[in-house]
Amino acid sequence: MADNSAAQPRVTAIIVVFNGERYLREAVDSVVGQSFVDWELLVVDDGSTDQSCAIIRGYEQRLPGKVRLLSHHDNRNHGISASRNRGLAEARGAYVAFLDADDTWLPEKLSEQVSIMESDPALGMIYGRTLIWYSWDEAADRADFYYPLGVEPDARYEPPVLLELLLQNEVQTPTTCNALMRSSLFATLGGFENSFRLMFEDQTFFAKALAFAPVYVSGRIWAKYRQHAESCSVASARAGADEPARIAFLKWLNGVMADQGASFRIRSAIWKVLARETWKANKRSIKRRLQR
Repeated sequence: MADNSAAQPRVTAIIVVFNGERYLREAVDSVVGQSFVDWELLVVDDGSTDQSCAIIRGYEQRLPGKVRLLSHHDNRNHGISASRNRGLAEARGAYVAFLDADDTWLPEKLSEQVSIMESDPALGMIYGRTLIWYSWDEAADRADFYYPLGVEPDARYEPPVLLELLLQNEVQTPTTCNALMRSSLFATLGGFENSFRLMFEDQTFFAKALAFAPVYVSGRIWAKYRQHAESCSVASARAGADEPARIAFLKWLNGVMADQGASFRIRSAIWKVLARETWKANKRSIKRRLQR
């Protein structure tokens, strides 16, 4: 995290963009339009070749000191995790919030989340409901919906309760566009794992947070998660990459929790899920080979 004493903002918002000109303005405007105004916005360009950088330079000119464009040292594509870590290295806020370049925040997100976090200094993170957003496209053939939170809303949860539920797919993940984290949590636990360039990249931080920090889960709606054919999640599902990516994440998490001295309870929960998912994947692989 950057240590810049000049007018430190309360919140650092970080957007990673890679050829995201189509939706980028809408994402940035949802930050600029927050009722809570004590923020800085860092937009990390991950090697875009479209007009994304030009769009952000326009915001830099209109909002000097509030919006900054960052890039990697070689101006090439390094993936979402490395780009989020690039933003974290420059972040000055007491709190950090991420927003993908195709998603949006609702206007009261930061105001309401900061208020809850400041009422309980022990909280490491807060998240709420996220709209799974199809209606942005008038031609969409699916209705908007919300995933069940999986726990009672408007309550604080001690670790590792939420991690155990997340491993079992019994709780909504703290979506990247929704969560607000205390910046000190990154100093303690580290950021995102650079080797995860696409799928499960957000979970490489969220899993650590849920394992070690108290988290508040709200019933409030704070973000819209845009659904479209060009998204990373759709591309992964189309390629059949979701299952291998989940197993790779579980293997990584198993090692990280051992390195960070996690309790036997946490490590046992991860190992059980990893063993089950690996067995299922091997069974499906054998079945496909037999059918050829």
